[in-house]
Amino acid sequence: MPLQFIIGNSGSGKSYTVFQSVIQEAREHPEQLFYVIVPEQFTMQTQKTLVEMHPDGGILNIDVLSFERLAFRVFEEVGGDTRKILEETGKNMVLQKLVQKHQKDLVYLKNQMKKPGYLDEVKSLISEFMQYEVGEQELERMKEDASDRALLQMKLQDVTVLYQAFRDYLREHYMTPEEVLEVLAKEIVFSEKLRGSVLVLDGFTGFTPVQMKVVKELLAVCSKVLVTVTMDVQEPFMGKEKSHQLFYMSHKMIRGLCELTKETEEPVWIKAGEKSRFAHSPALSFMEKNLFRYRRQVYKQEQKEISIFSAGTPLKEMEETARRILRLVRKEGYRFGEIAVITGNLEEYGNLARQAFDNSGIPCFIDEKHSILMNPFVEYVRAALEMAAQGFSYESVFRYLRCGMSDITRQETDWLENYVVALGIRGFKKWKEKWVRIYRGMKEESILELNEIRERFVRETEELARGFSGKKKTVKEYCGFLYEFIVRSRIQEKLYEQEEVFCRKGDRAMEKEYAQIYGIVMELLDKMTEILGEETVSPEEFRQILETGMSQAKVALIPPGLDQVLVGDMERTRLKDARALFFVGVNEGNIPKNTESGGILTELDREFFADQGVELAPGPKELMNIQRFYLYLNLTKPSEHLCLSFANSNMKGEAVSPAYLIHTVRRLYPQLHPERAEEPESFLELLETPSTGMDYLLEILGSHMDKYEEPLFQELYSWYLRSPEYQELTKKLTDAAFMRKPADRISASVARALYGEVSPNSATRLERFAACAFAHFLRYGLEITERAEYEFRAMDMGNVIHQALEKFAAELQRKGLRWSELDEEERDSIVEECLNQVAADYGNTILKSSARNQYMIERTSRILKRTVWALQEQLRQGEFLPEGFEVSIGGGRIDRLDVLKEDKKVYVKIIDYKSGNTSFDLVSLYHGLQLQLVVYMDAALDAEQRKHPDCDIQPAGIFYYNVKDPMLQKEMEDDLDGLDPEIFKKLKMNGLVMADRDVIEGLDKTTISLPLSYTTKGELRKGSSVADEQGFALLGAYVKKKITDIREAILDGNAEVSPYEMGNRNACTYCPYQGTCGFDRKIPGYEFRRLKQFADDEIWKAFAKEVDDEWE
Repeated sequence: MPLQFIIGNSGSGKSYTVFQSVIQEAREHPEQLFYVIVPEQFTMQTQKTLVEMHPDGGILNIDVLSFERLAFRVFEEVGGDTRKILEETGKNMVLQKLVQKHQKDLVYLKNQMKKPGYLDEVKSLISEFMQYEVGEQELERMKEDASDRALLQMKLQDVTVLYQAFRDYLREHYMTPEEVLEVLAKEIVFSEKLRGSVLVLDGFTGFTPVQMKVVKELLAVCSKVLVTVTMDVQEPFMGKEKSHQLFYMSHKMIRGLCELTKETEEPVWIKAGEKSRFAHSPALSFMEKNLFRYRRQVYKQEQKEISIFSAGTPLKEMEETARRILRLVRKEGYRFGEIAVITGNLEEYGNLARQAFDNSGIPCFIDEKHSILMNPFVEYVRAALEMAAQGFSYESVFRYLRCGMSDITRQETDWLENYVVALGIRGFKKWKEKWVRIYRGMKEESILELNEIRERFVRETEELARGFSGKKKTVKEYCGFLYEFIVRSRIQEKLYEQEEVFCRKGDRAMEKEYAQIYGIVMELLDKMTEILGEETVSPEEFRQILETGMSQAKVALIPPGLDQVLVGDMERTRLKDARALFFVGVNEGNIPKNTESGGILTELDREFFADQGVELAPGPKELMNIQRFYLYLNLTKPSEHLCLSFANSNMKGEAVSPAYLIHTVRRLYPQLHPERAEEPESFLELLETPSTGMDYLLEILGSHMDKYEEPLFQELYSWYLRSPEYQELTKKLTDAAFMRKPADRISASVARALYGEVSPNSATRLERFAACAFAHFLRYGLEITERAEYEFRAMDMGNVIHQALEKFAAELQRKGLRWSELDEEERDSIVEECLNQVAADYGNTILKSSARNQYMIERTSRILKRTVWALQEQLRQGEFLPEGFEVSIGGGRIDRLDVLKEDKKVYVKIIDYKSGNTSFDLVSLYHGLQLQLVVYMDAALDAEQRKHPDCDIQPAGIFYYNVKDPMLQKEMEDDLDGLDPEIFKKLKMNGLVMADRDVIEGLDKTTISLPLSYTTKGELRKGSSVADEQGFALLGAYVKKKITDIREAILDGNAEVSPYEMGNRNACTYCPYQGTCGFDRKIPGYEFRRLKQFADDEIWKAFAKEVDDEWE
């Protein structure tokens, strides 16, 4: 009946004192029952402590329980509620179903629910309402009071809908863990076992209203209730503290409990003595007394109990922590079980700890909830469901096949994917049909093999696809289809085989996960059938509900072994007495933790609830203060050694600052200076373990050749070479350290066999070699091509326009029409006809496959009409006539060849259509990167000479015409005539023109389409792209010489990785072989080939010098 508090500072021995008195009384009164209630995570540790403290080594009449376990103990005795408990996974699935069902009634949450993790926020809020006894009446009242807060009113409206639906759903069959305590409070009065017993509440920092209700009932039946409270003994017993003060929670708990009963005994104040945690650690004892206090003092003496270090990255920080742990174990006789590591960011540091500790051979237990979502079997089930629910989309099919659980091998999956990507196969219907089409570069015989793999895939998934198609079904039916699919796929056997593999490797955690996972998924399906079995849902809704359940399911972890370092979270992990504590990641953002969780209720909403007298869980501001209390509890846990550490950058490489806690501790200990992990007192400290020594070895191998002779390095290197475990790795690392660029050459005889004859007219190929010899070798020697893809890209648009222009010209020729005489209507109708013919055949009918591609046809049509109009206008403005389209010359094709005949002279004009922004550049031509137009002109001049043997054949101009859609600000239809010159300017050709007034007029009277302009005096402006007859001849001679040099180099076997770089352009930017060639500038020998830039007047001299000195 009476209530008594045992109050003391952290580490003063409160629990020890209470346990001793309980053990003594239990021995003196064996007939009486004693209950020790602790938080859930503490039960096992507390039992262990009591058994160790008991002189008889056993605790027959002392029971250690959590509130939940106490409830079941009472229900066993008195009967009570028979409803089943709906735990977190079940809660999530029910809520997901209710959200689907009440979608129309939700105003604010309707769209929010689609966000990942939002369902958890709703569940948390509902659990919070249940814990803090906020009923439907309170919510209705709050809604009325919030009439001036529209957003809060909408939130409350939606939450009320889901809250009522949730409680109605549970009423008959289930109760939640929150409700268990409500039921317990009603049943305590009937329990004989609790009547007259002694009750101890230990390890709590506060109680929720429901727990308070239970304590109130316990006070009524128990003979005595003892409560331990962590609070400075100098604090007043019933002080009314402010929420920002350190012991606010302790005061709040004392006040709350005192209000439940009038019968309170004088509190017991425990002062630190011989038995206290810091009896032999003065510096740690000083921290406990002064941390976060207003009247703090300063510790002036030298001390070794507390240390601080920084590291460059979180990984380096964990590696240094591992080294320090090993030192404690090796030099100071610590056991691993006496050391703990805590952090404010377990998600990141947990994985790093696992990595660093495994490498250092430190056994550890990471106290984290382990989600099952990343398990291959769970991924397989999720992918299969997504595939069935989403009609076998490309992404879902290959997500399923790549889980490693299907009977189709990885290589077969690659073959399937290449085919599906190339031909755009989507939907189960297409998978069931026999495949007959062949894509470019595919061997015809492989279609038979592909069909055999396809049939196996269909057999594997057909039943599932059938079960998930058609009208809506019940959850029970869907679960049945899924179960049959899992059984047919022999998953249990596959999981068992994998479990055996992990067992042989000695990976206990993975072995345990694989042993449990099948049972967890089956239990989930059973639970779904039991809770929601008769509900009718669509396949997609079923998938969402199961996903929700899976995201909550957790794998039970192996409990910590006797001798393992515990790695945990600063709030959730309850540390037992540790001799040494390492607090890692003490950076801004981790400490204090970011409390802005983005929950449904904002800080202002919570304040509004508090103003209305409704208590809820602490809001962000209060949580920040509570965190200080948790920091105080954690930092006072170790009895001998505390080490704080922080990183200078986070995992993304961004700079981060140390948390305020570092400055707080340094102010208490002015003599304490942070060390740097990268700068130990002795290099030997870096060699604590083989794995950490490897970093040192690598550093010297890579960049400190002067240290190769040092005895320490030589001894270390020879140790690694002798070690069976590290021998192979060391050899590979040594090879890597001395790696140089290989001499990429093939012999001349191999080159001839590989390439055959290299045509001098194959300009694209020659340009590829000039850009990078290795890219040429891969493309034309090994004939490596990119994967064919069923999509329409910019390059494809260029191809379609090319083909359509070719067809257009052929059509005009067939109909006997002249370019310049076409009217707009006739011109556009022929363009449409040609484009439709090309689109119908192009790339396995890709252009008709989607709305996006349909739009691309419209856009292409617009560009094409504009192009044909511009080309027609250009011809009208000049006297040249088209002679040929897509004219073949050995190894290349001229897009368009125009001629002008005058007396005994024939002028030739070459046009090459480009869909990009290619511009003619003499410097690129000099370096062999733009040979095409000159090669084509030479070939065209030869062809015309043969046609007109008695005429003088002259070049008039070589041009690139960039086929593009000049989007102008004004509406094109408004005033076409007014716009024409403006559009013309944008559609200007670029290239090189013969510097002859008559030729220029013949090309275009207006000169708008030509890359030149005149001054007012009628002279060509500086910067006009022109050359005289001699200049064109010089270019022709230079290109012939360049081609001869390139062909010789190809047939000599040059296949060097040497991409060019000129200005801000280089050969690697658009190279499809990037990443294949091994070009890496960090490896000696790999460099860009920097090409010389020339001024306009220098470039012609350079051409002349190369060809013949006579040209100068």
